[in-house]
Amino acid sequence: MCGIVGYIGPEAALSILMHGLKRLEYRGYDSAGVAFVRDGRIDVRKKKGRLTVLDEALATEDLLDNPQINIGIGHTRWATHGAPSDENSHPHLSRNRKIAIVHNGIIENYLELRRYLTDLGYEFLSETDTEVISHLVEHHLEKQPQSDLLAAVRATLEDLEGSYALAVIHAEDPCQIIAARKDSPLIIGLGDGCNYIASDIPAILSHTREVMIMEDREVVRVTQNAIELWDEFGRPVERKPLHVTWDSAAAEKGGYEHFMMKEIHEEPRAVRDTISPRIRGNSIRFAEIDLDSLL
Repeated sequence: MCGIVGYIGPEAALSILMHGLKRLEYRGYDSAGVAFVRDGRIDVRKKKGRLTVLDEALATEDLLDNPQINIGIGHTRWATHGAPSDENSHPHLSRNRKIAIVHNGIIENYLELRRYLTDLGYEFLSETDTEVISHLVEHHLEKQPQSDLLAAVRATLEDLEGSYALAVIHAEDPCQIIAARKDSPLIIGLGDGCNYIASDIPAILSHTREVMIMEDREVVRVTQNAIELWDEFGRPVERKPLHVTWDSAAAEKGGYEHFMMKEIHEEPRAVRDTISPRIRGNSIRFAEIDLDSLL
């Protein structure tokens, strides 16, 4: 299971992101990474292995408590498409390195999208399904130069088949995070002069107890002082935040009495996420496996 954390506000973003990712360690992961805007460009740091490896790398560069870094997104990855590696870790960048994305879920048509983008001249640095999303966002921005990041993300979502919870930042617009979800959880945390996104409540519980639960196919623009939420048809959504009364231990168990009960109830989604990329119509696909060589 993968984890997402995002922050925008006046404080040192990377310290908050790393704290949030550590609160998601219970979900399991094989790599982790962060993307942030600094001096008008996006920087990415990502590492295979435990969070301590990434934490030490950020500390060595004196980035963790840098007060000039005020927006960022982070991710812990459990490999699905592509082996555990630095290259396959999230976040993923667009070709022009101005867009960064983190993503939970399975993009079922990523092979078709990858071929389409390759024909357009895009080069891929990873084996993941997620990298097609970052390139698609750039592609839609280039197709419609007058559009903005929100419009490009919406256009990209129309291209995707499968499940996603994703967060996107842009180097030239460091005042917003665009996020969206479909069949994969995502929440918004409301702070005082700051805001958060996360895949799970424990990631942000030490910073805020006011949260909004995003519904399927909703898109959100998160800025330091505002939340703008839309449904799949582009209609504004008004939603009152929920006040979370759980402590950290209860939040990690998702309201269940025991982790075992939580895992039992999560099994159907885990099975779906495992097999859904293989099923297209009435056929089962193993595109990355040369079955003929095994015969």
